[in-house]
Amino acid sequence: MTVKTILSTKGSEVITIAPAATLEEAIAVLARNRIGAVVVVGPEQRVIGILSERDVVRALSEHGASALKQPLSQTMTRVVVTCGETDTVSDLMERMTHGRFRHIPVLEQDRLIGIISIGDVVKQRLGEMERESEQLRGYIQTV
Repeated sequence: MTVKTILSTKGSEVITIAPAATLEEAIAVLARNRIGAVVVVGPEQRVIGILSERDVVRALSEHGASALKQPLSQTMTRVVVTCGETDTVSDLMERMTHGRFRHIPVLEQDRLIGIISIGDVVKQRLGEMERESEQLRGYIQTV
């Protein structure tokens, strides 16, 4: 299974925010949309960072309540691991496990076209396992 398959099922809507927005504004976006990360985009909607719940906790721990007024450019993760539509579920699981993160923006020619979460990966993998199990049961019944 590929990223393209996941996006065809879940859709390609991505919540984004500008780097000048404050951490407080970003937290409101996360809560309002019930998401765990928001992609930070610069000029021409290019991905320049990502802000996750983990980044929020880290900023509050380091700076206290004053972090809420800081621009995202000071608190976001700047090195963003991305993927493309042809990457496989296995590729994503490996990257997420190795990097210890839960969200990967999907790019096509440097343009943001979607985002994949660990929940999307797990759902896809469980579906694959269920289909394999059904096939094995069908095979066993015919033998």
